[in-house]
Amino acid sequence: MDVIKVKNLKKYYQVYKKKPGLIGSIKSLLTREYQQVKAVDGVSFTIKKGELVGFIGPNGAGKTTALKCLSGLLYPTGGKVEVLGFDPWNRKEAFLKQISLVMGQKNQLWWDLPPRETFILNKEIYQIPEAKFKKVFNNLTEILEVEDILDIQVRKLSLGQRMKCELIASLLHSPKVLFLDEPTIGLDVVMQKKMRDFIKVYNQKYQASVILTSHYMGDVQKLCQRLIIINKGKIIFDGRLKEVIEKYADYKIIKVVFSDRIKVKELAQVGKVQEFDYPKAVLKVKRETASSTAGKLLKDFSIADLNIEESSIEDIIRRLFTDKSVV
Repeated sequence: MDVIKVKNLKKYYQVYKKKPGLIGSIKSLLTREYQQVKAVDGVSFTIKKGELVGFIGPNGAGKTTALKCLSGLLYPTGGKVEVLGFDPWNRKEAFLKQISLVMGQKNQLWWDLPPRETFILNKEIYQIPEAKFKKVFNNLTEILEVEDILDIQVRKLSLGQRMKCELIASLLHSPKVLFLDEPTIGLDVVMQKKMRDFIKVYNQKYQASVILTSHYMGDVQKLCQRLIIINKGKIIFDGRLKEVIEKYADYKIIKVVFSDRIKVKELAQVGKVQEFDYPKAVLKVKRETASSTAGKLLKDFSIADLNIEESSIEDIIRRLFTDKSVV
């Protein structure tokens, strides 16, 4: 069952171009020059119930604009969007009660009040029955381990604690569709992992459809089996994470630990040496020659340990965005 259907979605802006200097300011009073910016340019995809999809791209690619169109915050220039059978921009009450948009840099908690007060307010806004509220509230606070901070002013909480409470406030009404825009931004690695674990548990427990945008590839790699990659307003890849690795990673990494001393020149004849600090070395080799190269290393050198690894997802995505020949 397709929960989200997007067909040829477009969102264009007219951006004012001001010429520099005093003369430019005076001229702008008489005539204004505008430039059309295609934030989202003909995007199409579908998402099924329970899918957790990574929606990634560089800054300015159109990720947040697309999510705002899907959640009804922005009216599109063209195309058709259907979320849970609704047109998002109609902002019907029945629609809003089934979705949630969490933005890592936006707050909905009341700064001078403890989180519990915001949760109670949201209970009334979403008209959540008392029994259901208590069940979901207890479940979320237990999973996120925030029972001891519920009555502390939000202003006195750490960033990680606030983000946990932001998630709870957004999920009290058990949304069927969850839009997560950089939910782990600014968090340390420990808190990032806790947030990822929670998102995974929530997705599985409630069978919610989740679209996740993040600049932390660790978030995407740990959570999402499917990736939608957007650049300059257009989708350049839509498929399984495994597929993007196989399609765009033309090399593998061989990590070696040597038993005897060797020279870098000897290694350079086998593959491209990325790192060398005896007894450890890291080589970059073509994907199709990885096995034979590993065999040659084992035959010609005294090896204590050897591992063949895929290139990192960060390198693959970086190549997608910088190498025009790839896309």
